[in-house]
Amino acid sequence: MQAVKEKLQDMNAIRKAKAEARAEEKAEKEIAKARMDVAHEVRLAKEAEAAMDLHVAKAGKRVDNEITKHTNPNLNMNTTNSAT
Repeated sequence: MQAVKEKLQDMNAIRKAKAEARAEEKAEKEIAKARMDVAHEVRLAKEAEAAMDLHVAKAGKRVDNEITKHTNPNLNMNTTNSAT
């Protein structure tokens, strides 16, 4: 009878250890998934930032071109006269 009790206690201990191991593994998987999600969002943010930098640079060039056109009317006249 004592052997049966010990066997049941051992089985319960094993079940408890397995359940704890499963819970730990699940928590680790969730942490890993969260890290992947964060890395993905960081990558998207960096890509968006790079795209915005490109758009800002293009807008700056256009502004410079417009300023040049409006501050040098003689330059504008020369280019239109030579084109005709």
